[in-house]
Amino acid sequence: MTKRINLALQGGGAHGAFTWGVLDRILDDERIEVAAITGTSAGALNGAAFKSGMLRGGRDGARAALNALWDAVGAVDHLGMSDWFRGVSPALVSNAIEYSPAYMFGEAMSRMLSPYASGPFYQNPLRPIVDAFDFDQICSDDGPELFICATCVRTGKIRVFPSSEIGTDAILASACLPTLFRAVEIEDPASGRTEAYWDGGYTGNPALFPLFQDALPDDVVIVNINPLERDEIPVTPQQIQNRINEISFNSSLLRELRAIRFVQRLLDEGTLQAGRMKRVHVHMIADDALMNELSVATKTVPNAYVLSRLKEAGRNAASAFLSGHFDDLGDRSTVDLDGMFG
Repeated sequence: MTKRINLALQGGGAHGAFTWGVLDRILDDERIEVAAITGTSAGALNGAAFKSGMLRGGRDGARAALNALWDAVGAVDHLGMSDWFRGVSPALVSNAIEYSPAYMFGEAMSRMLSPYASGPFYQNPLRPIVDAFDFDQICSDDGPELFICATCVRTGKIRVFPSSEIGTDAILASACLPTLFRAVEIEDPASGRTEAYWDGGYTGNPALFPLFQDALPDDVVIVNINPLERDEIPVTPQQIQNRINEISFNSSLLRELRAIRFVQRLLDEGTLQAGRMKRVHVHMIADDALMNELSVATKTVPNAYVLSRLKEAGRNAASAFLSGHFDDLGDRSTVDLDGMFG
């Protein structure tokens, strides 16, 4: 029996390789049909690669497009450290990068210098990767619907780009960390005004509301790459900055999950008439244990070894989800929202 699902893909820099693994495993299961994808930052890149590859060559095409994307990301190794740590734990790699003089110098400079200080020499390193996407396929009405999220700098509000409006700049805007990249300017077709955009993670990581259309399935599978909880109190400057990053980029998702819980409770109590609001079945694929070992350093500095471990972890997490919850798809949520917010 085929189960139709929506995917909600979080952003988190190079940790998006975990989502690569999740998608790779989902593509193995022909019982699963992806009806729509909403993505932010790395989630936007993964979603675009998935859709374009799927339309060009089916499941094998989607897998090939994702592999090409992450091969390109893995080649962007700013510190030349990819081969140093094979066989050791990702946590050690993360610590080695985070406390390396080169990384600490770069972090200090990012707080002292604006991305605009480079003048005419500025180049977004993601542009060649995104330019290689097949936008005829990405913008097509066929295949899964695709929504990409970015944050308007002027208003602080989210902008969701539907498939028809997605181009290189929309994806770069969704992944635009303001301390690293210049804001991406895109015209708003509704107002005719050119707006500057930053990373969508500030306002929707990812936005779930585009998936609440009646024509789309009830099941939303969130691929979470920012750990919701850390048991240990951060005490070093690096740990504190890392946890601030995680909380900031989870806050919009938690707000939407709380709203879903509120609607579900109204439906259960009969306060809200059935059919007035959609009952969403929420699922989550994550590996918080692994993500707790990593930090913002491995998000911003791609390391081929860490990328491969993240992909493997994503495949394993997706396998565990499908083994334990395939029958729940189309029937009920597998995330305990009452327990999460009670």
